[in-house]
Amino acid sequence: MLPPRRVRRVTGPLLIALLVTGVVLLPVLAAVAVVASLFLPGRLRALRLLAFALVYLGLEVAGLVAAGLLWVLAGFGRRLSTPRSRAMHYTVLRLLLDACMRVAQRLFALRLVTDGDSWSPLDDGVPGSTNAMVVLSRHAGPGDSFLLVQTLMNRDHLRQPRIVLKDLLQLDPLIDVYLNRLPNHFVSAGPAAGERAEAAIADLARDLGEEDALLIFPEGANSTPQRRVRAIQRLRERGLVAAARRAEAMRHLMPPRPGGVVAALQAAPHADVVLVAHTGLEHLSTVRDLWRELPMDKTLHLRWWFVPASEVPRDEEQLTDWLYRWWETIDAWVTTTSAAESGGRPALG
Repeated sequence: MLPPRRVRRVTGPLLIALLVTGVVLLPVLAAVAVVASLFLPGRLRALRLLAFALVYLGLEVAGLVAAGLLWVLAGFGRRLSTPRSRAMHYTVLRLLLDACMRVAQRLFALRLVTDGDSWSPLDDGVPGSTNAMVVLSRHAGPGDSFLLVQTLMNRDHLRQPRIVLKDLLQLDPLIDVYLNRLPNHFVSAGPAAGERAEAAIADLARDLGEEDALLIFPEGANSTPQRRVRAIQRLRERGLVAAARRAEAMRHLMPPRPGGVVAALQAAPHADVVLVAHTGLEHLSTVRDLWRELPMDKTLHLRWWFVPASEVPRDEEQLTDWLYRWWETIDAWVTTTSAAESGGRPALG
């Protein structure tokens, strides 16, 4: 169960104390990390992890300090919901995410490549240059949501993302403070979680503006072989045999859950749709997988498809079929890209 907000706020001073301790003990920690790296596979694995941990901790503290200043500038919290205050919060988040991604790419030897046509030719980086946007993304691998949010917010696109997240993510102080001040929604686990998420998605979509992007992961969680099997089994138990067969034919993706997508696109008929696929991190499902792969030395491929609002169906049944067809397209792209990365050998699903 998530602790109440006043208890979670105690983590702020604790992070500052932890950062100060890390800086004071840095020579000792660095020496220990170098020695430990000699006994670990990979190049300077422990030292890279130490560096990233300290940078991440520093960014958390810097973000919380900035949040305090923004709270004061917003009339001690009275004007936090104004467009100006929201824009300032998004700017700070963009800068923090940019810094975090640059450091991660350098330390873990990651390279990001955008394949094919992006929607960016339709968005010249000037807010208000295109419609509101609903972004539907594959969910696979650690940190992919951070990568996607950072891409949406960078200087090429300058979008203000809205997200429906699991409530446990509020245990991260930076996420807790910023995303509760901005139009996002945290959903707790439970029998009615799906219905609450769909209602929240509809609320967030209803007033989407030209600078906004509502981000949805239709699979609901990171894709793993076990989750994929369970998801297909649930379709069969509900009598959705045709959907189960289509899901079985997809080698890499889990079956999409249409409820949130339908709620968003019916609540925001004015919004364009961007579909996102990525590959390179999907086989990293556990902490053990991450530890084994560091430093990663990987190329992450990203692919975007743009669908104007006028071409998006509105009927629930048609939307469900439309979503499955796009998921089949994304699955085919992942198969082709994975085969190319492995030297022409098709990747196992």
